[in-house]
Amino acid sequence: MGRLVVAAAVAGWAIPIAALVNLVVPEPYMDEIFHVPQAQQYCHGDFLTWDPMITTPPGLYYVSLAYIASFFPVAWMFRVAETFDVLCSTAALRSTNVIMAMVCAVLFHDLLLCIRPGIGERKATTYAILVSLYPVHWFFSFLYYTDVASLAAVLAMYLFCLKKKFWISAMFGSFSILFRQTNVIWIIFFAANGAISYIQDLYPKDNVSHKSIEATHQSNKVVSSRDNKTTAQGLRRRQINSPISKKVVVSESSKLYNSLAEEVWDICLKLWNSKCEVLIAFAPFAFVMVAFVAFIIWNGGIVLGAKEAHVVSPHFAQFLYFGLVSAAALLPWHFTPSQILDLFHLSGKNKTCSFLAVSMGLGLSFIAVHFFSIAHPYLLADNRHYTFYIWRKVIQVNWMMKYMLIPLYVYSWFSILNILGKSQTRVWVLSFVLSVALVLVPAPLIEFRYYTIPFVILVLHFPVIGNGKLLALGLLYVAADLFTLMMFLFRPFHWEHEPGTQRFMW
Repeated sequence: MGRLVVAAAVAGWAIPIAALVNLVVPEPYMDEIFHVPQAQQYCHGDFLTWDPMITTPPGLYYVSLAYIASFFPVAWMFRVAETFDVLCSTAALRSTNVIMAMVCAVLFHDLLLCIRPGIGERKATTYAILVSLYPVHWFFSFLYYTDVASLAAVLAMYLFCLKKKFWISAMFGSFSILFRQTNVIWIIFFAANGAISYIQDLYPKDNVSHKSIEATHQSNKVVSSRDNKTTAQGLRRRQINSPISKKVVVSESSKLYNSLAEEVWDICLKLWNSKCEVLIAFAPFAFVMVAFVAFIIWNGGIVLGAKEAHVVSPHFAQFLYFGLVSAAALLPWHFTPSQILDLFHLSGKNKTCSFLAVSMGLGLSFIAVHFFSIAHPYLLADNRHYTFYIWRKVIQVNWMMKYMLIPLYVYSWFSILNILGKSQTRVWVLSFVLSVALVLVPAPLIEFRYYTIPFVILVLHFPVIGNGKLLALGLLYVAADLFTLMMFLFRPFHWEHEPGTQRFMW
């Protein structure tokens, strides 16, 4: 029932708004001037012609081809269209992403129930609708871009990986690469964490942890019957409300690196001891990786076309931008008095380590901002994107502003790590951070579209909040959606040096 509600809700606003967009902007716009003609070549049956300006593989065109082909028999029967290629209009191709937006919402709904079984159908439905309203994702649901279909493929890959259907997961993973090459990072991320979960199931009762748990129960009994006669292993597993255990928690938090190293070592040992089972189970992902490496060798790089404009660059500031944008888009989780107090309380447990962590965060952020802030020529010249104005009016409004934003970057990332650390293992959090860096840092162009997939993964793993906060956040999303839609449709402008109508967009 929840799936139907989610799909109906998305269709309820997506279909009429898509019709409005097609009415006001009937011709391909921005990157659509490359994607639409290329898809129409496929509709004509020409699979060999390729526009050298297109940087991504043809996954979206295949989906559109299958989607439009499903309507052709009916259209031909009623003489609406005598030939297949007549159906491949700009409006019809754009409608592909309307369907993909519905698919994304349903997949998010199912993923949330899979990750948090106790969340309940109603709450999962609310969250799925909320994510569908996320402004960047929502906006591109009405244009012929690769981002919405790319998100759908990645979410499907994740869902089947969690369900341990690895062949199907790898199939969707390979398909996700056909939308955007950087999705190979998410294949590695899901496969790696899937393998860790797989070996944990093979070792449900690890010897060390089992002994520690037994020692804990014995320790608690001894404490209640005898004065402070506890064992060393019992102290490590005491309940949090015990004064003794609070000291232990503080001492363990001061040895984070050792704990992380032990966790990694334990995982490596289990992987090695179960290497045959793991290799057999995750062989499909290995096949995908081999095929991707072969593609890079054949293509001479990861980008298909316009390689000179998409050179891999050390854009470390992009990593910081993602943290702040995600924290701002998830306001009720990050910028609240309770979260600020939680971070202060955490830092107060071990002031030395906290001081070192904050100092390192500020120092590395300063280096990233000062030496690795890249202003791509497209960013500086194209005033159709909101990032053009954010760069000029905020980040570069004066020479100090980019440095004044550093505390916000650091706070945002600390808040993200703090929230993730409450529900995920250290290895999971570390692998997520590395995946975000590998996806975003090489990209020289600031594009909020690149942030959508890691943003959605964050929402999936953040704690559940109350309906009041969800409603407030939803209203903020709707306000941003309507503003960007009105600006795109009804505030066009013109360039003196180039004919045609220009429009504001993400």
